Amino acid sequence: MKDLTAVERVARSELERLQLVRLRALVARAAERVPLYRERLRQAGVTSRDVRSLADLRRLPFTTKSDFRDAYPFGMLAVPLDEVVRIHASSGTTGKPTVVAYTRRDLATWSEVMARTLMAGGVGPRDVVHNAYGYGLFTGGLGFHYGAELVGAAVIPISGGFTERQLMVFQDLGSTVLCSTPSYALFLAEALEEAGVAAKDLKLRVGFFGAEPWTEGMRTALETRLNVMALNIYGLSEVIGPGVSVECPERRGMHVAEDHFLPEVLDPVTFEPVPAGATGELVLTGLTKEAIPLVRYRTRDLTTLDRSPCACGRTLARIGRITGRTDDMLIIRGVNVYPSQIEHALMQVPQVEPHYLLVVRREDALDSLEVRVEAAAAVAAAGGDAMRGLAAQLKRKIHEVIGLSADVSVLPPKSIERSAGKAKRVEDLRGKGGAAR
Repeated sequence: MKDLTAVERVARSELERLQLVRLRALVARAAERVPLYRERLRQAGVTSRDVRSLADLRRLPFTTKSDFRDAYPFGMLAVPLDEVVRIHASSGTTGKPTVVAYTRRDLATWSEVMARTLMAGGVGPRDVVHNAYGYGLFTGGLGFHYGAELVGAAVIPISGGFTERQLMVFQDLGSTVLCSTPSYALFLAEALEEAGVAAKDLKLRVGFFGAEPWTEGMRTALETRLNVMALNIYGLSEVIGPGVSVECPERRGMHVAEDHFLPEVLDPVTFEPVPAGATGELVLTGLTKEAIPLVRYRTRDLTTLDRSPCACGRTLARIGRITGRTDDMLIIRGVNVYPSQIEHALMQVPQVEPHYLLVVRREDALDSLEVRVEAAAAVAAAGGDAMRGLAAQLKRKIHEVIGLSADVSVLPPKSIERSAGKAKRVEDLRGKGGAAR
């Protein structure tokens, strides 16, 4: 097998030459084959010949999720349907799903970037990959599956659910790598503890967790309770699926596979680049996708961009942990609040479990925020005074972090619904006239 990771360590000047060649080819292909891009590039007055440097990326138009929905199902295709060999769709809950398609070459690219993702955590032929991401229209399961096969690992395509079977497989088949959402990984950790199985007695050593924002506090909980090195991964269906970026063991950000995905971090209001290390909206250009070329896709995800050298030797830029989404931001009494901020506050208090729900209501034209969180078993067993004391402590901590008073409900363990996929963190009842479930 060829050295899949060689490109991750090339000189930045060489990488940028490759990016420019691929960017010009992308613009030409998009203009020729996708009506939406043909019109937008015409309006912008830009052709592939005008792309003389990477700085010219800023002259190109943006793409948004609504473009995919407006073009539903196949209006974004740049190839005939008979060249498409795979179709996936987003897990969106409103409107039409975002349909994405892959040629045979696209699948090879996806397998390669996913193999590189796993290799960042040292995964190889001796590993047994426990793949608990969902299979089906969601891109997570099959993305990890084909990447693991490419590195020569044994793959267990177990998906989510069937908790007893998950625990049996951990023990009997010797899983060494866990791939899942962080919330489901915590659910599995709880199940192991309830079954009396010590994580240190398993062979698990590394986990790849993504598909939802999570904090350093969540990392600590995952590593402690599962006895693994927890690595953050990032991807999205419109770009390719998982495989866009991954942490190395240095864990100073997620390395972007820049030979395939060109990242920008922009101010979401002015669309100007933010200073290095500042938070902005991640915009990605897919340089090599055949079926659906993607020009400056606004992900809505908030992060940072760091091009400084990494101790691991990779020259690829790194994006920081996703701290929220521009469209997930809650505005409560004039204050911008992201669920990740609440999680950060909660995880600073060791007496709580990392399971929570934010409930937003509007009463008499005034917004209110309730934070529901589970207490650790020892606190719940200590009784009402201990639970009320913990609630008061959390109320102060949340106010310190977001500058807003919130009602805090500390609940017994297992009170908040678990999910095998993305955890539900917010229930916004404003304008719905209903009570939280």
